[in-house]
Amino acid sequence: HIRVLYAITDKELHITVNDDGVGIPSGEKEYIFERGYGKNTGWGLFLSKEILEITGITIREIGTPGEGAVFEIIVPKTGFRKED
Repeated sequence: HIRVLYAITDKELHITVNDDGVGIPSGEKEYIFERGYGKNTGWGLFLSKEILEITGITIREIGTPGEGAVFEIIVPKTGFRKED
């Protein structure tokens, strides 16, 4: 299962994407966004992070190994708008 949540603060939008898989081992978290890392082409997370950074958005993995992956995406206030 995948769950997407969000929270808006005065400064930014926080989006978290969780899954119920095995998660990312602690020793690999710093490498998963590097080009060439992974089981396939190694472009997926690398390219995602690069594109997001162009627009001032950050992404990181904050999950607990064994409890699923949790990706946190932070969008600065100038990068989104909330319509009432």
